Amino acid sequence: MKILLAVDGSTFSQAAIEEVIHRSWPSGTEVRVLSVIHPLPYIPMLDPAFVSAAAHFDSLKQERERASHDIDEASKEIREKAPKLKVSAEALEGSPKKMIVEEAQRWEADLIILGSHGYGPAKPFLLGSVAQSVVLHAPCSVEVVRRSVAA
Repeated sequence: MKILLAVDGSTFSQAAIEEVIHRSWPSGTEVRVLSVIHPLPYIPMLDPAFVSAAAHFDSLKQERERASHDIDEASKEIREKAPKLKVSAEALEGSPKKMIVEEAQRWEADLIILGSHGYGPAKPFLLGSVAQSVVLHAPCSVEVVRRSVAA
C-alpha cells in the first residue's frame, strides 16, 4: 500500500501523522511524507520598486526551511514509532491543493492522509479548503483527520 501523508507543521497535520503511526498497515506499506512550499506571491506589475520581490524571496526561503523541517520531523517520528513502514519524504513548490493531488497521481498513491483545519464560519461542518479540494480531485481514497483546536 502507498500512503501519501501531507504535512504542514500544524497540530492538524500532527493528528494525521499520529493516525498513520497508530494504525495497523499491511506488510510493505510505504509512506511518502509531503510538504508543499507555498510562498507569498510576487506580482511585479504592482510593485515597480521590487519591495514585494524581497518579501517573496524571503517568504520562499522561510517556506523551504519550514517544509524541510516538517518532513524531517514527521519522517523521524514515523520511523521511530512505526518501524515497519517504509518512509520517504518530498517537498514540492506550488499550490498545496494542486501539488498534493499531482504527487498522488505521479506516485500512484493508494491513499492520501491529511489534517483539516476546518476554516470557515461553519467550522464544525466544513473541511479546510486544501482538504476539501484534495477530496474532490484526488485520484485515490482520501482520509481527512480532524482535531479540535483545543486538542
